[in-house]
Amino acid sequence: MNNLKSSLMKASENFKTAIENYLNQNALGDAVFAQHFAKQSKNMESCCNYIFGEVKKTGLCAFDNQEIFDMAVKYYTDDSIGQPQPVNCRVVASEPEKADLFTAVPEVPQNTAIVKTAVTAPKPESKTLTLFDL
Repeated sequence: MNNLKSSLMKASENFKTAIENYLNQNALGDAVFAQHFAKQSKNMESCCNYIFGEVKKTGLCAFDNQEIFDMAVKYYTDDSIGQPQPVNCRVVASEPEKADLFTAVPEVPQNTAIVKTAVTAPKPESKTLTLFDL
């Protein structure tokens, strides 16, 4: 899975390029979105600031590409979003892992229920800094 992660300072060119390419492709296939994307009041720098602000609100540090792309689309389509304040962070765009076509996924018997649970690790004794504390 390809993840876009936040860290410290400002958007990397790879991050901006990934967002801009997605939005351009979206605009090519959707005439209504193309009108939103062409608004003079909106720009990539503010789009990135909006995304950083939304990421900071969640307190999380890793997101799936589609979550970030959806934030970018919302920035351009929601006229109530003005000029977001810059957030002190840096973004890292990681490449997707290559699929291993030769390793089979273990089969799960049909009568087995798969339960997903959250596992929380014990908190370390020293204060752990979040991305926005750096």
